[in-house]
Amino acid sequence: MAWEVHHRKGVWLPQIGWWLDAQMRTPRSFVSHAHGDHIARHREILCTAATARLMHARMPGKREETTLPYGRPHGVEFGVTATLHPAGHILGSSQILLESAEHGSLLYTGDFKLRPGLAAEACTTPRADVLIMESTFGLPRYVFPPEAEVIAGIIEFCQRALADGATPVLLCYSLGKSQEVLRALAPAKLPVMLHADTLRLTRICEQLGLKFPPYREFDADEAGGHVVLCPPHGQGLLSRLPARRTAVITGWALDSGTIYRSRCDAAFPLSDHAGFDDLITFVERVQPKRILTLHGFAREFAQTLRERGWDALAIGQGNQLEFKLSG
Repeated sequence: MAWEVHHRKGVWLPQIGWWLDAQMRTPRSFVSHAHGDHIARHREILCTAATARLMHARMPGKREETTLPYGRPHGVEFGVTATLHPAGHILGSSQILLESAEHGSLLYTGDFKLRPGLAAEACTTPRADVLIMESTFGLPRYVFPPEAEVIAGIIEFCQRALADGATPVLLCYSLGKSQEVLRALAPAKLPVMLHADTLRLTRICEQLGLKFPPYREFDADEAGGHVVLCPPHGQGLLSRLPARRTAVITGWALDSGTIYRSRCDAAFPLSDHAGFDDLITFVERVQPKRILTLHGFAREFAQTLRERGWDALAIGQGNQLEFKLSG
């Protein structure tokens, strides 16, 4: 029998009664990672221990939790086995591989990054019959430069600002990107201050095993001579800095207008998502029979895959809500 896949604010698999990254409260959902657009107040969740810990920090409350290490099969429902694999997105992020004698195998990626990172487990590429994958950067123009080059540019930006007597402020999400940037700054030995939200989550990541260079909490009165890491929503706290230079750290920095839209002095294309080339590589490694694309340029990327001979469709785009896929 085919896998039945629905998409309505998350992926719904009615044959086993589980959601995947549901964005609203559900009885049971797999949670791929602890970013806000992938969590909700579910009654029961399946995830890694790190995701559960970070989720509690961002969304406190009681729920039934099944936490699995990477690579350990776990029976869910109706003879289906679930195995979590690293996604390379942020600390604790995971893909879920569902295997069934009746339906075949299905791999759901959540957000993932194939390139090695400094603050997440290395992504793996298990084989599967059906692949449901994110396609945030699913256009050919989104091929990221080598991360060593981007990091060197970030460090140079910070050093120049400090040499000019300005405070460099790096705008990056408090979970995932900030920890990546903080570790990337280590070789330069620059003094760093963290916004309160970033500080709280960084300390949790430390408890989960990540090691960081020295840092301290943001203090506007003592910020001179420091690099400040701040989430984009927290810029209001920086108004007391008389001289600052801001840079946004995002994959969308590949778009020429990012500096102006973000009202920043610079933009650096450091992403925790797969670029177009890695999306293609991922498909080639998984070797699925059918592919469903989600998020970002899902429709365009599915078309690209079809042009390359793959059986691919985009879901979650209004007119494409349900598919029955043979395993």
